[in-house]
Amino acid sequence: MDLAELRSFTARKWDDDLLPRLVDYVRVPAKSPGFDPSWAAHGHLKAVIESARDWCRAQPIAGMTMEIVSIDGLTPCLFFDIPATGGLGNDSSVLFYGHLDKQPEMVGWREGLGPWTPVIENGRLYGRGAADDGYAVYAALTIVQAIDAQKLPRPRCVGLIETCEESGSPDLPAYLKRLAPRMGQVKLVAGLDSGCGNYDQLWVTSSLRGLVGGVLTVEVLSEGVHSGLASGLVPSSFRIARQLLNRIDNAATGEVLLPELHAEIPAERLAQAQAAGAILGDAVWKHFPWVGCSHEPGADPAAHDKHAHAMPTTTDPVQAILARTWRPALSVTGAAGLPSLDSAGNVLRPKTSLKLSMRLPPTVDGERATRAMKQALESNPPYQARVTFKADWGATGWNAPETAPWLRGLLQEASQSVFGREPAWIGEGGTIPFMNMLGEVFPQAQFLITGVLGPQSNAHGPNEFLEIGYAKRLTEAVARVVAGVR
Repeated sequence: MDLAELRSFTARKWDDDLLPRLVDYVRVPAKSPGFDPSWAAHGHLKAVIESARDWCRAQPIAGMTMEIVSIDGLTPCLFFDIPATGGLGNDSSVLFYGHLDKQPEMVGWREGLGPWTPVIENGRLYGRGAADDGYAVYAALTIVQAIDAQKLPRPRCVGLIETCEESGSPDLPAYLKRLAPRMGQVKLVAGLDSGCGNYDQLWVTSSLRGLVGGVLTVEVLSEGVHSGLASGLVPSSFRIARQLLNRIDNAATGEVLLPELHAEIPAERLAQAQAAGAILGDAVWKHFPWVGCSHEPGADPAAHDKHAHAMPTTTDPVQAILARTWRPALSVTGAAGLPSLDSAGNVLRPKTSLKLSMRLPPTVDGERATRAMKQALESNPPYQARVTFKADWGATGWNAPETAPWLRGLLQEASQSVFGREPAWIGEGGTIPFMNMLGEVFPQAQFLITGVLGPQSNAHGPNEFLEIGYAKRLTEAVARVVAGVR
């Protein structure tokens, strides 16, 4: 493969075609169905998937078939199938994965930015969804075209682009059951919905955490009462909720207390964390937007102001990587029953509801973890309060199979030729339920799970961005890998 020609092709395609498409994509509030129950009526998911389909159909790729696959009541998927070239045969395939649904708006966007307001600034495209993960389908077909432009043999390429990943992919099993027989024997899964430790080399995701999500509700009264009259006698529903959370984790350290939610870390993953920690150093924790740190455009992301700033649970790079990839952690991501500050009177509220997000080690069973949390939260409630934990998903994580020598060699070559550095492996703290589903359907498949979500990219949060230069080079690197699959 001519690297100079590959670089020229992908850069031109990104500048002239992909970036304008992604700018338009950012503008559409295509929220995942978990955040937009009226998604079908609003039509935003329909708009982005039809736009992607139309773009794909316009690409000059010989023999490609492309369709939107729909099942009544479920979010739609985009499926494409591109035959192999150079006599490689169509029995086996490379499967590209991505999604077009988005997280909700989130507050805290800096002036001039917003979730549905695309802004290109300092080599970054700001706005919701371009990096997570709207670029994937466009990059996938660019990869195919870049290989074909050099008239190199290429394996059969198929793609599955969903629209409910940010809600835990509840609709995907039905589509996978329908479409798997059409995919051939998947030899490599190229998932473009993950992250990177820096923007200097090819990063391969070795594991993904699982997730238990749900709502904890504590009810004490049938209606609110005067706090002066009742407080001290009627227990606060919020205080009871605090007590219940103390059954789940240590409030001082964050350590999760339920043994069912822990797993042994494999030796290979420990070694990879040590290697990644040596590469990244303090950048593992410094790239988060800590209070007291400078977040102005152009500021050094690793630089901190001289005055006091918030600190992580650990500053050891290896332990920091393991803490966010192989250890369970509880977050409260939402609340109900709490009035806004300007309307909060002296009232003892009747109930408190908290949205819980429990990240699980990759090898912990999501259903078993859900049962353990429900039992811990609901049993023997303080003051005989009415306590319920209603789980809305329990997703098992993913631990990649051992990397085959042929894939390891391709990754080494791709990273060295494109970035001039060795590839690196790292676990990710997020959840992509599709990976486990694929592993069950295609047990012999190898995985290249990677992505553009690097330092400060802030997926799901305010000021989310796509690092354009890295996206171009990642496209080059994955093209080199795919071209070598036999």
